[in-house]
Amino acid sequence: MTNTTRIVLRHNGHRHGPITRLMSPGDVGQLTKPFVFLDDIAAPAGGGPRFGFHPHSGIATLSVPLTFDIEHETSEGRVDHVAAGGQEWMQAGRGIWHKSQVTSTAAIEGYQLWLALPASHELAEPVAAFIAPEQVPTLGPAKLLLGSHEGQRSAVPAPHDANLFWVELAPGQSWHYTVPQGHSVLWLAAKRGSVQVAGETLRSELAVLAHEGPEPLHFSSTEGGGFLFGSAVLHPHELVLGNYSVHTSAEALEQGEARIREIGRGLRGR
Repeated sequence: MTNTTRIVLRHNGHRHGPITRLMSPGDVGQLTKPFVFLDDIAAPAGGGPRFGFHPHSGIATLSVPLTFDIEHETSEGRVDHVAAGGQEWMQAGRGIWHKSQVTSTAAIEGYQLWLALPASHELAEPVAAFIAPEQVPTLGPAKLLLGSHEGQRSAVPAPHDANLFWVELAPGQSWHYTVPQGHSVLWLAAKRGSVQVAGETLRSELAVLAHEGPEPLHFSSTEGGGFLFGSAVLHPHELVLGNYSVHTSAEALEQGEARIREIGRGLRGR
């Protein structure tokens, strides 16, 4: 069988200050679910975004601070610190509020990703995990941020059949990825330099891929490049959207948003 890899969509995103939104539940996220929201964050030192308390339900958020440190606080009173190269996982479930801020003086490069939760977890109790840089598995030029690959497993307790990598290729270097059975969702976000895949060169953009055949996906870079890459089993539900929430049904959304309002009233009373 001959391998076929093609690019289904290329998208430069929408930039607002230090954030370029590459994926939202109402657009690209329809093709890439359970990955439904992706912000590429880039700013000089001291110029990063500040996120005050805000709510979520039905999703998990994964923050990937490549070059900076962050402090994270939840409405349950938990405060944690994540160093550059680590990860912040917040599984909102039935509802939680949280906030984060940059706590280092380095230039800012990183991502925030949302994943729609499966129906079994969208109204479960919230879960938070904070991964130190040394806990992130390294597989050649790739860091395994989510899922499992080549006998390694991410420390992130995600309830998804999904993998996520940060890949940094030196000039002339290649990376090969054997697509797991059932993973029909494939995408990458090129951030640094350039990356070649499916006969095309990508720079500072998101691409949704389709791949058929038994051979691995092949990525290379003539000049060197860094990119985020995800693969997953397609989320089987329609995305039912609230202002800060993504659920599998209107009934689940109603329950999540009711819980969000309840927590918000408690926060205002502090």
